[in-house]
Amino acid sequence: MGLDVGSKTVGVAISDPMGWTAQGIEIIKINEAAGQFGYKRVKQLIDEYEVTTVCIGLPKNMNNSIGPRAQASLDYGKKLEELYHINVVYQDERLTTVQAERMLVEQGNVSRAKRKKVIDKVAAVMILQNYLDASGNKFI
Repeated sequence: MGLDVGSKTVGVAISDPMGWTAQGIEIIKINEAAGQFGYKRVKQLIDEYEVTTVCIGLPKNMNNSIGPRAQASLDYGKKLEELYHINVVYQDERLTTVQAERMLVEQGNVSRAKRKKVIDKVAAVMILQNYLDASGNKFI
């Protein structure tokens, strides 16, 4: 399972049973300020898809340092590990949201409003696909 953790949403992607391709499945609305992080929904999806590893996008700064958003992603992963005893890995996701936006713009028929609604799911797909490709497409 791939997650793109933001401050308002978590994009979710899942791999096919062979671990070759990633597909976007959902966007979970969260509210960091209110302490609502969508952990229960993530757990439901973990159970439904029999997930053994969660790959979380790590939005490092361009100089490879960990900024506030990357730290929030690390914290999210640690919490999933604590709550559900699931294996969590991190995938460098610098520029994946930009790539996802560009891909949707190039399709031409996706309005700005529609792009905003799906961008996190598309970014989650890119995060997971990059991880699958780099890890030799092991089952996730």
